[in-house]
Formats: sequence, C-alpha cells, structure tokens
Amino acid sequence: MTDQPAGQPISPQLNVLAQYIKDFSFENPNAPQSLAPRDKGPQVNINVNVNGRPLSATEFEVALTLEAKASHDKEVMFAVEVVYAGVFRVAGVPEEHLHPFVMIECPRLLFPFARQVIADATRNGGFMPLMIDPIDFVQLYQQNAAAAGQAPLAN
Repeated sequence: MTDQPAGQPISPQLNVLAQYIKDFSFENPNAPQSLAPRDKGPQVNINVNVNGRPLSATEFEVALTLEAKASHDKEVMFAVEVVYAGVFRVAGVPEEHLHPFVMIECPRLLFPFARQVIADATRNGGFMPLMIDPIDFVQLYQQNAAAAGQAPLAN
C-alpha cells in the first residue's frame, strides 16, 4: 500500500533487485615487457555501451559495457572489458518516459561498481588502477537515440 491520496500520481520508484558481472575479460598480451617503466603514459581508449531488455512489465535487465584498451606506440599494454548488469524494478514512470528512465538511471547506478571492477583488474594486472571518468548517461542516451534516428530528449 502507498500513502498517496487517491487520484495522485505515484512518484517514480526504482529498486535494484540484483547486480552482477555478466562478462569479464582482462588481457596483458605483452607482459612482462608491457610493465616496464615508460617516459610517458599510455594512450587509453574507452568505449561505453548500454543495453536493456524487459523481463516483465515492471522489471528490466540493464547491462553496462565498459571496454578499455591501453597502448604505447603500437604495443597493446592491456585490454579490459566488463559487462556489468542489474535487474531493476520500475514503478510510477509514465510509459512515454520509461525507456529513457531505464536507460539513463539504471546504468548511472551500475557505473561505480563497473568502474571499480576495471580499476581492480588493471591494478591486479600490474598497472596503475584505471579510474574511468564519470559518464553523462543523458548525453549517451541522446547520442544513441540520434544514431538510431529517434528524437532526442528535450533539455
């Protein structure tokens, strides 16, 4: 039961039912040479992707994929990928706002955990922990919507 008066809209609710590593990989193909001291840091490329799928009318699985590849000149120092997912229950969100809500708010909650997995893996691989900068999931959603030919969210 809610304490909402009759006729009042239900305020949006988001519950995390589970979160987990769905896929993970770390490669250090040129060790131990890749661990040698260098006069400059590596070039690091990071890719981010978000996928979601409904499990029921109110529950969704959302997967945040973070990929990072570090190289020095043409030598790969490390490559790491994590697919960190969660199951979320959403209530009180109008149907027309449900997709952006799920695809923005859910990965926002998953990101700190996925970031820590990447940092731990790079540290355990012999490198400095890779601390990925915060991600603007609203902007990412808008870019993906534009690429898919959908209307972006209004600011």
